[in-house]
Amino acid sequence: MNRKREISAEEALQRLIDGNERFLKGAVRMSGPSVETITRLTKGQQPFATILGCSDSRVPPEWIFDAGLGELFVVRVAGNIISPEVAGSLQYAGAHLHTPLFVVLGHEGCGAVQAALETKFQGVRQRSRIQLLVDGILPALKGVDPRLPPRKRLAQAVEKNVRRTVQTILESPEGKARRAEGWMKIVGAIYEIRTGRVRFLEDSGSASHITGRVTKGPRGHVKK
Repeated sequence: MNRKREISAEEALQRLIDGNERFLKGAVRMSGPSVETITRLTKGQQPFATILGCSDSRVPPEWIFDAGLGELFVVRVAGNIISPEVAGSLQYAGAHLHTPLFVVLGHEGCGAVQAALETKFQGVRQRSRIQLLVDGILPALKGVDPRLPPRKRLAQAVEKNVRRTVQTILESPEGKARRAEGWMKIVGAIYEIRTGRVRFLEDSGSASHITGRVTKGPRGHVKK
């Protein structure tokens, strides 16, 4: 764990924020990687952030953060939940790639979270493997207000699911070890499909260690 890290968690977060701004403005940096970049990456990878996101085809982290090859270590699974396989991938990112920033990225209108709400409030059962995934989301939905209109209830559930995943990572042995070393940060975020904006949850997990030094810009983005 002594490999030199060239970027801090705060700098990594700002790179994601800046990338999302470029995405919103339609001013992404490049249409594809250069030959030089491809050649350089044959020597290894040094991503500056790890993203645990949803499999939804509308939420590709590389696009919404305007990141190129080798810049993000991305794990995607419906509902952005933790499983043994996902946990193993995250552990690899922390122990071997030493990414200083971990982001749990949920999104508006998540179908997996909606399915979990249907199971919780209507008793709906999905196909066997889908139900296993849904069952992994159900604990996060404690406290969801059934009186809310459907869209607001889903939004509340999506955020609760992100926060629970953040907390699960923080409370894992690997998460505790990395935090004790003082260099890893983890933050939750929600991608707004209607606008393309990423909203970082300032008080999720150890996000306060990062966002306590930044303020929100005019469009709701976190800015230094």
